[in-house]
Amino acid sequence: MNGYGGQILRVNLSNGQITKEPTSPEMAREFVGGRGFGLYFLLKEVPPKVDPLGPQNKLIISSGPFSGLMIPGAGKCDWTTKAPLTGGYASASMGGHFTAEMKYAGLDSIILEGISPKPVYLLIDDNKIELRDASHLWGKGSMVVEKTLKDQYGEEFQVAAIGPAGENCVSFAHINHDYGRQAGRGGVGAVMGSKKVKAIVVRGTKSIPVADLEAYRKAGMELFKACKEAEMLKEWSSYGTTIVVSWCDEVGALPTRNFSAGSFEDGKNLYGPVMRQKIVITDKGCFGCPSPCGKYSRVQRYNTYVEGPEYETIGMIGSNLGLSSIEDVAHANYLCDEWGIDTISAGGVIAWAMECYEKGIFTKADTDGLELKFGNADAVFKLIEKIAKKEGIGALLADGVKRAAQKVGKGSEKWAIHVKGMEQSAYATHNATAMLLAYMTCDVGAHHNRAWAITYDLQVGRERVAPEKVARVIWLQHFRPMFDVLGGCRLQWVELGIDRNLYLPALEAITGIHRTWEDLELVGERLWNLARLYWMREIDGFDRSWDLPAPRFYEEPPTSGATKGQITRFEDVQKLLDLYYEQRGWSSQGHPTPQTIERLGLQSFVN
Repeated sequence: MNGYGGQILRVNLSNGQITKEPTSPEMAREFVGGRGFGLYFLLKEVPPKVDPLGPQNKLIISSGPFSGLMIPGAGKCDWTTKAPLTGGYASASMGGHFTAEMKYAGLDSIILEGISPKPVYLLIDDNKIELRDASHLWGKGSMVVEKTLKDQYGEEFQVAAIGPAGENCVSFAHINHDYGRQAGRGGVGAVMGSKKVKAIVVRGTKSIPVADLEAYRKAGMELFKACKEAEMLKEWSSYGTTIVVSWCDEVGALPTRNFSAGSFEDGKNLYGPVMRQKIVITDKGCFGCPSPCGKYSRVQRYNTYVEGPEYETIGMIGSNLGLSSIEDVAHANYLCDEWGIDTISAGGVIAWAMECYEKGIFTKADTDGLELKFGNADAVFKLIEKIAKKEGIGALLADGVKRAAQKVGKGSEKWAIHVKGMEQSAYATHNATAMLLAYMTCDVGAHHNRAWAITYDLQVGRERVAPEKVARVIWLQHFRPMFDVLGGCRLQWVELGIDRNLYLPALEAITGIHRTWEDLELVGERLWNLARLYWMREIDGFDRSWDLPAPRFYEEPPTSGATKGQITRFEDVQKLLDLYYEQRGWSSQGHPTPQTIERLGLQSFVN
């Protein structure tokens, strides 16, 4: 199969059986790769309502047709499972170099099944595939494990590892790779930990077949040429995602003190140029990246080396916790990476705990003696460790903000900022209706990467509630995730403004199959509806109430910053959902109708 490794690897951890099977051409045609393969296997092979941390759940790692080829940003793979954090669909995208070696080993997907009786790591060296004892690695930090395994096998081997948080099944544990790239959201690291898999080590030396080598070379060069000539290349390469910090602060989208505002009075201390001047050592890119957004940093105060922090971490661990020092944010970033927890969810749940403390719901007796005030960096550092160990108050917070608020009660649910149980990523949406809707309807929970619609809010009027806004969100939800399906990075399109039509000749040259964006967006629509059907299958009573945002965004206007006094009315929240369901062909409760299921050819997934 042109453009593919050609095989699916299955690892039964319960009995140690390792098998391969050919990648189905029919699956490749209908689901393309990456997130598409993951969702296909999740729905077809994982029984309904299994325990996310039990033996029947599976962890599915999938590359796409771009992965490992000379296409800008072709270093992405998808990690799919049933989410410990939400009980629904989890799909986490990871950059770096892992996916390239996976493809060079001839693999399109790796499926981890069952539970190992003891800690292991999976070694893939071309056709040599083994489970090896990981007892000596258990309990160690993810980056320590990566270095240990690279020292043992060599730099050409790529490593994805969990930290102690994954071992302890923290509901938002992540998987770390390349000393700073993560599969971060939904608790994929907890699933890996529940299976007693500490790491996956992979190297491959095989070629990836392409349909037309000369056309592939030409199309790839056209894409790299467009990146090289992009107006934003220099600025983007200098600051990466931190370029967003100042913009968000100015327009009122920077989460501040648990999303109570969208502008931070000390925000300037966290801006990209300040970070570049104070802590950045060098730029760092993923496989095939012409615009390296990663920044490798050193914080002398803590003797910390870390990739980042990225914008999401600066927003959620920085301004959202009231931390005004980029050094403190970077050190917290390092601790999250080493212990193995998602910085977005960590920032969300710690901010909720700080608000509980400041409002008197928590006392020092509840917080293990910590003074959980906004701006207390030492308390943040200690909480990260407590969460990873599930120690003291950390055991409560390790369940995520939704469950923690349900356990505590006392009105704290109102400032638990999440959708479907996933902590909202770093864009305040008090008066940004397209971005709010994108969070409300995201297929994994309140995550920004599926439909980054906040720029559209500013283009057409942030408070507007109109059919064209809803249509824009739906289009983004079909198009943007196709990069996760193809195995490429969307940031060249988003930040450098690369013409999306340049990707089509490359895809055709690689696979030998002619596809249009209309065709690919239909694949995106099918995947979006399949994810919705998965939520309906897994959650009894799943309805429109699961799409509602945190009350803060329709009840509590910010008292400071660019969005001071602004709010999205609850009736507009409901109107947004009505318009969205109508345009999607869903019922008033957000369920795909039989007509929509038939139009998209999804009957086999519901029968």
